[in-house]
Amino acid sequence: MSDLPRSNAPELSVTELSAALKRMVEDRFGYVRLRGEISNYRGPQPSGHAYFSLKDATARIDAVIWKSTFLRLKTKPQEGLEVIATGKVTTYPGKSSYQIVIEALEPAGIGALMALIEERRRKLAAEGLFNEVHKRPLPFLPARIGIVTSPAGAVIRDMLHRLSERFPRPVLVWPVRVQGETAAAEIAAAIEGLNGLPREGQLARPDVIIVARGGGSLEDLWSFNEEIVVRAAAASQLPLIAAVGHETDWTLIDYAADLRAPTPTAAAEKVVPVRAELILALAHLGRRQMEAALRFVGRCRSALLALLRALPQIEGLFGFRRQELDHLESRLIAGRSKTLGQGRLTLAYLAHRLLAQSPHAQLAAKKQRLHALEQRWQRWIAVGWRDKRQHVLHLGTRLGSVRSGQVRQAVAANRNLAILASRMRHGVEARLMAHRVALKSIEQVLTSLDHRQVLARGFAMVRDADQRLLRHATEVVDGASLEIEFADGRRSAVAGKKKETTLTRPLMPVERRRKDEQGSLF
Repeated sequence: MSDLPRSNAPELSVTELSAALKRMVEDRFGYVRLRGEISNYRGPQPSGHAYFSLKDATARIDAVIWKSTFLRLKTKPQEGLEVIATGKVTTYPGKSSYQIVIEALEPAGIGALMALIEERRRKLAAEGLFNEVHKRPLPFLPARIGIVTSPAGAVIRDMLHRLSERFPRPVLVWPVRVQGETAAAEIAAAIEGLNGLPREGQLARPDVIIVARGGGSLEDLWSFNEEIVVRAAAASQLPLIAAVGHETDWTLIDYAADLRAPTPTAAAEKVVPVRAELILALAHLGRRQMEAALRFVGRCRSALLALLRALPQIEGLFGFRRQELDHLESRLIAGRSKTLGQGRLTLAYLAHRLLAQSPHAQLAAKKQRLHALEQRWQRWIAVGWRDKRQHVLHLGTRLGSVRSGQVRQAVAANRNLAILASRMRHGVEARLMAHRVALKSIEQVLTSLDHRQVLARGFAMVRDADQRLLRHATEVVDGASLEIEFADGRRSAVAGKKKETTLTRPLMPVERRRKDEQGSLF
């Protein structure tokens, strides 16, 4: 250790040396403008700061952009982009390296700007923002026109003058900056604001939007190449005309707009027609329409007259049909009378047959026959008794001269005959009583079998339109006219469908026998 050379230089710590170098570098260089290519850029960190490198053919320097500066940059850093960075050179003691803190960033030359525009154009085109299918047609004559431009300049005056010359329309001007750091955000906000206006009211939504700016350099028109402006133009629900720069100036908003105008004045010409020309065109079309209508009416009148001449006379056209109609009417009346007559005869015949088969008619016939038999029996008894009595008296007279024994025998015979007559009279009366009882029983049976007694118990007789008795449900068709006879009268009905139901319990023997007896009546 004693062999090492000794020095009088003061000892410095690493921190002191780093601080001295930092002060020397910052005092020596201060703010610089540095041209280079962005390398190793990965986007902003979660903190919002961006770190990358600037390089040229032989050297490389670290660069940093703080969050507050990154948010207000007009040109964002991109990998491989050649830029001119304005900032302050300083050191980073933690790595013993120097770096530049960038405060402004701009593309290095027109070529870099064009490359940036082309790359952005391809990106937005891939998203479909420039597709022709999204383009909307302009209204022929808008009720209100919205203009997004700077209120101070010749552009707005030229457009208003051209609109007043061609066809005066209400104009709603949304003032914005068309150049500078905040221009892009103001233009996008103006497009969205015009789309968000109400449809009615004093400040109503326009029918078409014109985004206008006068000519300038590529840097002057850069706000209309910003992605926020292009997306706002593509998302506009109202038709949008881009009128930025001169005829040779192209920006990305031209691709997203529904129509590109070469100049702001040309946009004013495209949005409204010339009123004088429109009036002349309408007058010309009105004359043509009137002439066409007159020619059409003339042709229709000629065609109608020709048709009237070709048509036959009304009497000749409808006379045969009227005669045929009268003939058919007479045949219909005759046929109807004949059919009604036959129906009446058939009905009378059926009524007679029904009356003959009626239980009341049969009972009356039986009563009449029994009464006749009773009268014949009484006459026979009266005549026979009178004959027998006369015969007995004659025999008594003849036997007056006979012997007393014979008289007694005759008296005994007469007595026996009287007994026999009495027995015969009693037998005849008993026979008549038996016949009366049998007749009464038959009358009761006929009364119990009378269909009106059945109807009185809650049943009904159903007949169709031809008075034919219906016994089964299958004989009835849906919609048929029916006549239902109850105990107290008749009613008409129309057949319809009804869900069939089944009995919840079987019929008892007595109910089954009654049902069979009632069914036999029909």
